[in-house]
Amino acid sequence: MITKLSIRCFKSIENAEVALGLVNVFVGANGSGKSNLLEALGVLSAAAGGRVDDEALMRRGVRPGVPKLYKSAFPGRQPLHVFFGAENEHSRYEVNLFNPSSDPKPAWRYHTERWESARNPALNIGRSHRLSPKPNPEAGLAALHAVERPMNDPALALLSSLREYAIYAPNTPTLRGIASERQPREPVGLSGGGLPAAVLALLRARKGNDRIQKALRGFYELIDWAKGIGAGPSSRLPLSPSAATSRQAIRFVDRFMAEGRNVLSGADASEGALYVLFAAALALDKRAPRLLAVDNADHGLNPRLARSLIKHLCQWTLENPNRASSCLRHTIPKCSTDSPFKMTV
Repeated sequence: MITKLSIRCFKSIENAEVALGLVNVFVGANGSGKSNLLEALGVLSAAAGGRVDDEALMRRGVRPGVPKLYKSAFPGRQPLHVFFGAENEHSRYEVNLFNPSSDPKPAWRYHTERWESARNPALNIGRSHRLSPKPNPEAGLAALHAVERPMNDPALALLSSLREYAIYAPNTPTLRGIASERQPREPVGLSGGGLPAAVLALLRARKGNDRIQKALRGFYELIDWAKGIGAGPSSRLPLSPSAATSRQAIRFVDRFMAEGRNVLSGADASEGALYVLFAAALALDKRAPRLLAVDNADHGLNPRLARSLIKHLCQWTLENPNRASSCLRHTIPKCSTDSPFKMTV
């Protein structure tokens, strides 16, 4: 688990250190920098993976941008570099990245980089712009040396979880199956296009798994009009052929509608139900990254449902043995302060 994230001169964040827990909820007004914080972690993830370019950033759900927009633009300062760092109880990884604003390159260059082990200083890896001969400035040294570390090295856990990181940002057209998924990362796709397959996997995994069965009961408490969920071929659901863009679609059974006429596809079901189902699948599926973020976690939800979902989502995450850390971005003005997670406003 990452215990601290450090950011300097990135977009609207001039200098910040954020203490992190297992589940972190960021609450604030629109435009206050919540997404920038999630994307800063995404840039650090790409750096830990060995290359920072548009392809590596988009795979992690980070919006690509030109250097002049990535670097802070506060009056009186023109930073040359952006800095990111993360640490846990075993190690720390930090990097200074450079890309000229006047002549942008496809990949950011590593100006400085350091990967430190708290238990074994002899394994520390570092680079600076003064090294001679200079290593490839577009390739990360930590990623190169990580292959030499034994699998049980505690310092490797930080780098591994950073490299897995992704920002999931579901949107309604993709969840409904009427728009294609552009980043099909497991288990649900960054925009939600993989939700039908993830739901089927979740239903298969519930057999003999008390944790998942309990979580599914929690889902039905949140979406009380549903008495059944699943997924199936789009051609077998009450869905217009012109609306379907995928072979599989979400299937809901409504408890209040007449039998025989109570089956709904994701294209016609409540928007909020799709977002709740997306969050449940992401929190419960063992294929999800150990370190992840959900942007606009309250989208499509009324305040009461949003509050209840976050409470359940925290519990699902805390009970998941595969999870290292999760971050959620909110625009809800108030949230309960007695939940088992850290909150930053």
